[in-house]
Amino acid sequence: MTKIGFIGLGIMGEGMVNCLLKDAVAGTAETPLLIWNRTSSKCENLKASHPDKTIEIQPSAKDVVSNCDIVFSMLSTPEASAAVFNDGTTGTLAGVSNTSVIIDCATLAESDMKRMSDQVTAKGGKFLEAPVSGSKGPAHGGQLIFLCAGSKDVFDDTVVQAALNAMGKASHYFGEEVGKATRAKLVVNSLMGTMMAAFGESMALAESLDLDGSKMLEVISQGAIATPMFALKGPKMLKKDHAPNFPLCHAHKDMKLAVDAAKSVGVEYSVTQVAEETFRKAREDDELKVANEDFSAVFEKIHKDSKSDYSKKRKLG
Repeated sequence: MTKIGFIGLGIMGEGMVNCLLKDAVAGTAETPLLIWNRTSSKCENLKASHPDKTIEIQPSAKDVVSNCDIVFSMLSTPEASAAVFNDGTTGTLAGVSNTSVIIDCATLAESDMKRMSDQVTAKGGKFLEAPVSGSKGPAHGGQLIFLCAGSKDVFDDTVVQAALNAMGKASHYFGEEVGKATRAKLVVNSLMGTMMAAFGESMALAESLDLDGSKMLEVISQGAIATPMFALKGPKMLKKDHAPNFPLCHAHKDMKLAVDAAKSVGVEYSVTQVAEETFRKAREDDELKVANEDFSAVFEKIHKDSKSDYSKKRKLG
């Protein structure tokens, strides 16, 4: 029997867990699933929606770790991750022993990931960092991309590989040095955020030049700059639909971490830095209140700060 644990059932974690259950990687008599979430109702709802699965709700993150062979963790922010991991009484680290395997899928600062790895291995456990590229849709559809570093034994483990395959469409291993996977994730997410900011500006310009937004999306989709992100987000942006798949506050957090990383190694990153500042302003705008909306809502900040006739009328809409 291999007990699999999962800590964190938020926007991403809920979809990931459902993929594990759907592919019978976890939740069977041979591989029971043990779960914990800061909001306990999430655990209760998950268990109720899968009455045919072997799911055990644990009272704390510590209990998940101490009772499982392999534990995945997916917490939304660095603050949440630190609070859950470090709690001396009920936290993740408190449950670690020399048989523990911890796989952390959050996007954190490289220093935070290294610290957690050091603390787990100091207690005899094994650690794999595995931040993901992808948002709510890919998480629910098993289409995430895992960026991994740390214990090669953990990465190569048969059960771990089955879990990664259930939750994602690809897994990449960057070596035993913890932190490299986080670096890769920050490169990806900073590029994505910069693309979204540029896309938002271009669409605001098109609308302000009296060009049909939908027609421009069609043009963009037919050329070399076509991307799945533009195709997915563009129509919703025109309708002011920013239901969160990847919250703007999380996107800004990742971009800020990437900008700091670029500064630390002396890389010219001015284009991304300007985009990061645009996201920061959107996040802090108390009138717009888009911090917890999808990161495409940076489009609303671009229009708000624009002085075109179209933008002024749009703001009144």
